[in-house]
Amino acid sequence: MGAAPGTRRECFAYNDTVTLRLLLDALAVVLVIAGLAGTVLPVLPGALMVFGGLLVAAWADDFTRVGFGGLSIIAALGILSMVVDFAGSVLGAKRVGASPQALVGAAVGAIVGLFFGIPGLVFGPFVGAVLGELVARGGLIRAGKVGLGTSLGLLLAAIAKLILALAMIATFFAFYLFNR
Repeated sequence: MGAAPGTRRECFAYNDTVTLRLLLDALAVVLVIAGLAGTVLPVLPGALMVFGGLLVAAWADDFTRVGFGGLSIIAALGILSMVVDFAGSVLGAKRVGASPQALVGAAVGAIVGLFFGIPGLVFGPFVGAVLGELVARGGLIRAGKVGLGTSLGLLLAAIAKLILALAMIATFFAFYLFNR
């Protein structure tokens, strides 16, 4: 039963399709923003959240502009981001001969560092790697080198992940704009 033309009910009727589209677009934006934060915060799965947001945005448009091809490229960039994340943390530490305890310490330090803002994010992995290396092998100078190497690896990985996340978003918009 529809509202009679000219009635108050007809004037305030809403379109369920438009409402759903707006909700999906809002969810997509929230996921992408959280994913961008996740590229530098060690707790959030950044690339996965960015991909999820872009997938929701493509779905909201019924995959008419960004389809399988575009999403495949975006997914490949997301997978590359996860590989870079793992490789950056491990290779930075391994390059300076870090022990497994130093790697665990860096991860714990990164998580604890979240509670101390930007300084915690910068110094948390360093302190954690240093403490882990001190427990494993001792020697303050060696532990300092391991902490520095681990921190530099994590920093370079975070920069690379951010660049890849931005490439994912740029790819989405390229497909969206050029597939009308």
